[in-house]
Amino acid sequence: MKRSIRTRIMLIFIGLVAVMLLAILAVNNCFLENYYTNQKLKVMERAYDDMNAAIMERVNNGESIEDVLSRELTREWDLWSELAPPQKTIKKGDRPAAANEDAFAEDSVDEDVQEELQGFLISTIRDYSEKNNIKIILIDSSTGKVMLDFGRESDFLAQKLVRYILGQGDNSETVLAEYDNYQIIRTNDPRYNASYLEAWGYFSDMNTQFMMQMPLASIRESVGLANKFTSGVGIVILVLGCVIMYFVTRRMTEPIMKLATLSERMSELDFDVHYEGNELDEVGVLGHSMNVLSEKLKETIGELKEANIRLQHDIQEKIEIDDMRKEFIANVSHELKTPIALIQGYAEGLTEGMAEDEDSRNYYCEVIMDEANKMNKMVKQLLTLTALEFGNDTPVFETFDIAELIRSLINSASILTQQKEVEVEVVCEEPVYVYADEFKIEEVVINYFNNALNHVNDGRRIRFTVEKIGDLARVTVYNTGESIPEESIPNLWTKFYKVDKARTREYGGSGIGLSIVRAIMDAHHQSCGVQNVDGGVEFWFTLALVDEETVKEMADKDSRTE
Repeated sequence: MKRSIRTRIMLIFIGLVAVMLLAILAVNNCFLENYYTNQKLKVMERAYDDMNAAIMERVNNGESIEDVLSRELTREWDLWSELAPPQKTIKKGDRPAAANEDAFAEDSVDEDVQEELQGFLISTIRDYSEKNNIKIILIDSSTGKVMLDFGRESDFLAQKLVRYILGQGDNSETVLAEYDNYQIIRTNDPRYNASYLEAWGYFSDMNTQFMMQMPLASIRESVGLANKFTSGVGIVILVLGCVIMYFVTRRMTEPIMKLATLSERMSELDFDVHYEGNELDEVGVLGHSMNVLSEKLKETIGELKEANIRLQHDIQEKIEIDDMRKEFIANVSHELKTPIALIQGYAEGLTEGMAEDEDSRNYYCEVIMDEANKMNKMVKQLLTLTALEFGNDTPVFETFDIAELIRSLINSASILTQQKEVEVEVVCEEPVYVYADEFKIEEVVINYFNNALNHVNDGRRIRFTVEKIGDLARVTVYNTGESIPEESIPNLWTKFYKVDKARTREYGGSGIGLSIVRAIMDAHHQSCGVQNVDGGVEFWFTLALVDEETVKEMADKDSRTE
């Protein structure tokens, strides 16, 4: 997908933003400086009008401008002296520079004083000088005296004003606006390689000459800063816009990609997928149509698919049953082959008169009976296992003390343990009541106990441990002896499996006992297992505990019966 819809939309957006950014920079470079110049020109015009109105007000009142300025400066000095900090020594000959100092801070002057100061002519002139970076000088044309200046180059500006009045300007000047009493020009200063806006001429009293100068270098710098700022903002907007457009286009194209994926999976005969969008546009209509198509195809093909699955399941089940049957026949044949051969051999011996004395005949008969008992036991175990596996022998649940059951079985086998010189221990200090089939659990305990007796070694010790773990009782049967190979542990519960690969008859086991244990525990929905521990092997199983209230009720019932 070289040129997806998302990619094309992103490229279009980036192109539009880039073109707009370039257009803004071009407009700034071409027109912004002139715009700033025109704005500054208007400031110069407004400054002249305001100062001219203030001067003419005083001239009409018969006042001299020089006297007015001198009086206002003196008044400012007096006010400044009164408001100055006490630690500062003020000499009468000192006077604050009007152009370079703020004589008063707004928060230190009351409203009456502020109103008085705002009415001064010098305040009007100072405001324009400080707020708009304008250098101003006033000259009395009758005396040629500089009445007021707000710049360090008052002498230079005064000489320049005289040259302008005498018509001795140079060719670097450009007249931007010309009026009856003054004109505004743009000029270059070769000393600093800088451009200025200059207004010069007379106020309406035709006696007060003025010169105002405003640098234009800051305007050029402002244009550059504006371009730089615009470029930075434009790049940020471009990046943020790309991120926003990424998610917006993703939201737009995601339904289309879902439909593409849906159609691809439908082409693979997977009709379980559905379009889940809620759009009401063309994409939503298409998604709804594909859902209807998917449902119809699913209905027609689903039955065939289910039939195919059932057929495969039946075939697999048949294969497994055949494998189990073959394995079962092989195992049973192997287990029955030896006892049948022994019975046949000893029976033939009796028939042929090989046992002439009574002791020999008794021995032959005992062997035949013993092997017959083993076959009978194995057949009974197979029948029990089959009933458990097919659910024909369901557990009958009842409440009983598992610790008491274990002790009873050990006592009944005391003669056998004494013959084998095995020490049996039960670790359980209190009754542990469980809810299970007592007869089947007894069979589990007998299987574990016989297994431990057959394999006990070294210290010849067997230990039964009953402990409570949460809502379960865990019964553990430990015997000293050799560990079980780790690779054999998962197979111990398989029918006819023996760790002894030679399948010797030393212990008389058929390999069905542990399979019966697993089947009984599965019927109880409990677990069982085995693990190698230090010095021996440990088999275990769990049972459901009976809650304490039930145990108390049973104890009360027993006490009343007694």
